[in-house]
Amino acid sequence: MKVTIYSDGGADPNPGYGGWGAVLIYGKHEKRLKGSAKDVTNNRMELSAAIGALQALKRPCEVDFYTDSQYLRRGILEWLDGWVAADFKRKGEPIPNKDLWKKLHKLIEPHQIEWNWVKGHSGNKYNEIVDQLATEARQAITPTMEISADLPTIFVRGSCKGNPGPGGWGYVVRLPDGDTLQNSGNASATTNNRMEIEAVLNGFAELPAGTKTVQVVTVSDYLFQGATQWITGWKKKNWVKKGGKAVSNADLWQMIDDKSNSLNVRWFNGKNTILDGDELAIAAKLASEASAGR
Repeated sequence: MKVTIYSDGGADPNPGYGGWGAVLIYGKHEKRLKGSAKDVTNNRMELSAAIGALQALKRPCEVDFYTDSQYLRRGILEWLDGWVAADFKRKGEPIPNKDLWKKLHKLIEPHQIEWNWVKGHSGNKYNEIVDQLATEARQAITPTMEISADLPTIFVRGSCKGNPGPGGWGYVVRLPDGDTLQNSGNASATTNNRMEIEAVLNGFAELPAGTKTVQVVTVSDYLFQGATQWITGWKKKNWVKKGGKAVSNADLWQMIDDKSNSLNVRWFNGKNTILDGDELAIAAKLASEASAGR
């Protein structure tokens, strides 16, 4: 039996809420699968997608398997034999996702599988389908957050034409009385991540005197995870990563940290937040226009 399989998986944030999707194609028939899990990584979801797809095969098959994960493909083709020989250990320690690799190893044995890599988000029909399945599965378990209308809210976006390259930032501040303030700025050589942080810092400057609590809405995983997960560790290590390298944008992150000493900042991931306006879209337009020097 000849089967074509496409799979995909991801987590947001990473690690965080995860989802996976797979499509099995045999003749004129298709079978679509998806699943989800909490507190997982992108890589774990990629493995779960492959496992879910292969578990659906009820007899030995010839399989053309397509994935946009080099971790999955290279793991199978380059690393798995060595892991098996070493009891799934590396330098004496269990490899990451050992349980899933062991399960996957058993599942691939009955089949003849050709492992193919496909570039993600490149227009491939079935790659897009499994990406959507994974997103739907993840979103189904992701708590939806709701911002308060009684607190000032800053909606931020960054934009960059190259990385590094000319970039811009934009924000919209919505006040409890319904009024809005907006602004933008640019830099000649920067990164999108830096522009996202600049948008927040400039938005803070717009807050009315005496503001004690503010809500910040972003769709940047870097900004959201940095502010809610990574910044505490960076600060403890004096803004230096392993190997002695400085944390990227450490100067701006220290300003965020300093501001948090006097201002209670509530961070919202715009992908999972109930929004009743178009402030994020306006901030994105401001950032894009600023990056183009307009």
